[in-house]
Amino acid sequence: MIIEVKERNEELVNQLLKVWESSVRATHLFLSDAEIENIKEYVPQALKGIKHLIIAKKDDKPIAFMGIENENLEMLFISNNERGKGLGKSLIQKAINEYGVKYLAVNEQNPQAKGFYEHMGFKVYKRSELDEQGNPYPILYMSL
Repeated sequence: MIIEVKERNEELVNQLLKVWESSVRATHLFLSDAEIENIKEYVPQALKGIKHLIIAKKDDKPIAFMGIENENLEMLFISNNERGKGLGKSLIQKAINEYGVKYLAVNEQNPQAKGFYEHMGFKVYKRSELDEQGNPYPILYMSL
């Protein structure tokens, strides 16, 4: 079940934080434990502030989520044990078809994500040496 949530209480935010961490630890191998813990502090604020928060649930528990602002996919995270089952594809198709997503940014050091987005029709149009926080993690900007 994939739904947009307006109500973002602490329980939901904490569940999504677990999904985020499971996903990041599986895919962002370039980040140290300390860096993940540091970034983790900012995730609840991002979850509460994003215009459209769409979550996928299984057995009434969140297993994936994405955040959309304007035509940008701002975040997409899938619990590690749910990866490779078509959930990302379903979420991206929903983002494109129902929310008009045309743009996203992905860490260059996350080749699985880059390949997935390319498979879904996105192409790199710009590269930045630093991430949004000024850290040395190159970002690839992609568009449909």
